[in-house]
Amino acid sequence: MKNKKLSVITNVMLTLLVVATCAVGFFQGSTVAVSGDGTNLYYSGDGNTNKVAFMFNVYQNTENVYKIMDVFEEYNYKCTFFIGGCWADDNVDCVKDIYNRGYEVASHGYFHKDHSKMTYEQNVNEITPSVKLLNMICSDEVRLFAPPSGAYCDATLSACAKLGLKVIMWSRDTVDWRDDDINLIYSRATNNLNGGEFILMHPMQHTLNALPNILKYVKDGNFCADTVTNTIGE
Repeated sequence: MKNKKLSVITNVMLTLLVVATCAVGFFQGSTVAVSGDGTNLYYSGDGNTNKVAFMFNVYQNTENVYKIMDVFEEYNYKCTFFIGGCWADDNVDCVKDIYNRGYEVASHGYFHKDHSKMTYEQNVNEITPSVKLLNMICSDEVRLFAPPSGAYCDATLSACAKLGLKVIMWSRDTVDWRDDDINLIYSRATNNLNGGEFILMHPMQHTLNALPNILKYVKDGNFCADTVTNTIGE
């Protein structure tokens, strides 16, 4: 009953957020914060450190999210979860657990849209509700946004600059949403790994199966798996 009431509350709050966001977009017109010059765009972090960041884009497989955290904790490592707003709204307890266990919570938009085809206002209106929902759940401020499918344009960069968000891409992609070969996922995550890299993953079962060996490679190679923010190191 408690979870049901909380879900109702978050749904009401979300509706208010969407309405408020649309109103902001309407009154802002076509004003942008900066030209899309890439200054808030990151494909990797600080290459002079031994830190690497595992990024999990989450719109599904809640149980695997919990299990992924368990594996990381066996190695005393952390990672960043880029969370879809519509998933977060249905999985408030999981989002809270991610945050309370010391993992980084970041935005992956609300409905997994193609941001490269959006105007500035459309980018703002899609990103803002996800950020505000995550902020409300975690009682903290989200600082990162990863565009779904890596699709962005100058308007996305400008919208994120206005919202105080870094736009996060990746230096290597396991393509685990498509390929279920755990050996392939392992090699894509580890071959010639360098400090500062961002490794993109999803909470798939085969990814979970490959993860212990991947993190063992990280440990044996004297790397440290940390959050995206800590790997950027600014």
